[in-house]
Amino acid sequence: MNRTTTPRATRAHGWIVGARRPAAPSLRLFCLPYAGGGASAYAAWPSLLPDDIEVCPVELPGRLTRWGEKAFEQAEPLVDQLATALSGELGVPYALFGHSMGALLAFELARALRRRGAAEPRVLFVSGGPAPQLRRRHLQIHDQPDDVVVARLRELGAVPEDVYDEPELLDLLMPTIRADFSVVETYVHRPEPALGCPVVAFAGTEDREVPADQVDPWHEQTTGGFTRHLLPGDHFFLHSARTALLDSVGAALTAATGRPANLLDRPEREAQR
Repeated sequence: MNRTTTPRATRAHGWIVGARRPAAPSLRLFCLPYAGGGASAYAAWPSLLPDDIEVCPVELPGRLTRWGEKAFEQAEPLVDQLATALSGELGVPYALFGHSMGALLAFELARALRRRGAAEPRVLFVSGGPAPQLRRRHLQIHDQPDDVVVARLRELGAVPEDVYDEPELLDLLMPTIRADFSVVETYVHRPEPALGCPVVAFAGTEDREVPADQVDPWHEQTTGGFTRHLLPGDHFFLHSARTALLDSVGAALTAATGRPANLLDRPEREAQR
């Protein structure tokens, strides 16, 4: 989890980090964080995707620009408020991306917006997250003693190691971390008709938390086509395999919107290969 408090422009009642562009983009890509993470996980993405894609990192309550707000402990009310906040951002085509907890939230957000009569996303990207209809594999820990929660955090690698050397800081972060675990652990999947948009899924070759066989059943949640990419790395291949991941994201958005493929070529991307 990030610890800086540098002021950043926000919109959509604080749910999106970054000012709106003067000119309407071809597509907005809303990016939802993993448990313990924040919008800054996607800070580099605007320079690594085509200029006509507006990357919109979502900041959940209880972190950085929303430090003073209580974190949600359940997915349903979180998604409901997020759907309301984004209602003014859907005037152009959009896509959703989420990693781990964010994959679950992105899926439920797509369904919530559909129930409200909004268009579905052009693409739903689910990264490092098990298909929502599957039974949970891990024991519940959000209500366990601190040492159990910390051990799980270390196992996941979700928090920088230096945080554990600062007990006061860890105490400040713990309520939000517990809330994020609760969002996932108390989630109840309610069957609805499959989405009509394409679903593009990502799994890590060394991800012991969410192996590929937990990702593949996402195909049941769409009638619009399913693709699964296997990328090198552990549960946080989102960072370690970022270039390969964004190549796939860009290609899927090109296919979904009919944009010219050469828009994917940017100097910044070449410098990071």
